[in-house]
Amino acid sequence: MTERKYTKNSNHNEVTLVSPEQIALNRELEAAFVKNMSDQLTVNNCIDESLYGKFDVKRGLRDSNGAGVVVGLTKIGDVQGYAVNEKNEKVAIDGKLYYRGIDVEDVVNSCLADNRFGYEETSYLLLFGVLPNQKQLDDYKKLLGMKRELPLGFARDMILTAPSRNVMNKLARSVLALYSYDEDPDDISIGNVLRQSINLIGYFPSLIAYGYQAKRSYYDNESLHIHYPNPEMSTAENILRLMRPTGEYTELEAKLLDISMILHAEHGGGNNSSFTTHVVSSTGTDTYSAIAAAVGSLKGPKHGGANVEVLEMMADIKENVQDITNYSKVEDYLVKILRGEANDGSGLIYGLGHAVYTISDPRAILLKRMAKKLAISKDLMDDFMLYDYIETHAPALFQDVKKTSKPMPANVDLYSGFVYNALNIPIDIATPIFAASRLSGWCAHRIEELVAGNRILRPAFKCVQPHLNYTPLFERK
Repeated sequence: MTERKYTKNSNHNEVTLVSPEQIALNRELEAAFVKNMSDQLTVNNCIDESLYGKFDVKRGLRDSNGAGVVVGLTKIGDVQGYAVNEKNEKVAIDGKLYYRGIDVEDVVNSCLADNRFGYEETSYLLLFGVLPNQKQLDDYKKLLGMKRELPLGFARDMILTAPSRNVMNKLARSVLALYSYDEDPDDISIGNVLRQSINLIGYFPSLIAYGYQAKRSYYDNESLHIHYPNPEMSTAENILRLMRPTGEYTELEAKLLDISMILHAEHGGGNNSSFTTHVVSSTGTDTYSAIAAAVGSLKGPKHGGANVEVLEMMADIKENVQDITNYSKVEDYLVKILRGEANDGSGLIYGLGHAVYTISDPRAILLKRMAKKLAISKDLMDDFMLYDYIETHAPALFQDVKKTSKPMPANVDLYSGFVYNALNIPIDIATPIFAASRLSGWCAHRIEELVAGNRILRPAFKCVQPHLNYTPLFERK
């Protein structure tokens, strides 16, 4: 077997065939170089922990009390998880989440009461800042329906012929590729950015489903199932239709995914991916670059990947606890997890605790209510009660093992993990669905930055590297 290498001279491209032996040697040299330099990189990039306190560095953009440093203003989302008293100490309170000033609980309860899909209404609210009337909502849904199908040839040329092992990576690449299909990609006037935002919100179900199908066909040797999106269906319905081999789903399944998407649609400007959208948009770059950057942020396990960690942890618990209704055995295993002796060795119970919420995560409360209905319909109450047990008992175990009083409420990832599992949503697209949900919030934050920001975001880093004299090459050892 040979590998083609392309070299360019002044006249033409020359094709040079590299032998398998040379390929193996090249890889060996690369591995040796990387191995030898890794330790040096660690040493040269290590920073004395005491310097952060000395220079009053806001690590993670957080104050000493753990509260986020205020770097901007927003009208899009408000996350309330704690109060700050006169001593600058965080005080625990029940969590609240507002979209454009409206309690998300009211949005969800209205959709449940009317038995209707609500993500599109939520998307409209986030983008335009007001709730739509029936005609405005119908027009918006019709516009999204027109954008469900990808540009001609895009699925074949940009997704199916270049699959990725990670669907989030494929999603980011697909968003960037859409730049080439836009007749006016660099215009950052608000009208043009709104057009691009609506296009992306419409396209995302197809981008995710086709990226997943390409991955499972190319890397997993599974059959390729490609369905066309239905412009009359909601975002949640299209995701389930495009993802499943048969395209079938129940109304309860679609409604629960819809609720999950509403709850993930926005979480203030301070979460990493929304902040990334602000940072990148502040440079004046195009919409596709800004949204692809947000996707890259959400891909990280410390942000959007948390729901995947819940799914993997629960699979590990089921594999190692023979009877998940024996809560004494479950508790023993949770203690092992906390001690770093089980699961991934991190010492963390995923789905508990949050950077902002202290007593409760309102999203988890709302999602749990619907998750129980799904559990009953699918005969999964034993599984549901395992999640419930972790929510109610693991926080005390955490405090006992870790010797801390830090509150550890269930966060939205705990029950979204249950929902995705109950809906047979593959772990590969758990975070991509999070991205599809959060996209409306990202687009709203991008528009807000372009309208109100008016200044490139540029924080400061204090350099703590001493100045050194340059050593000529022949004198270096």
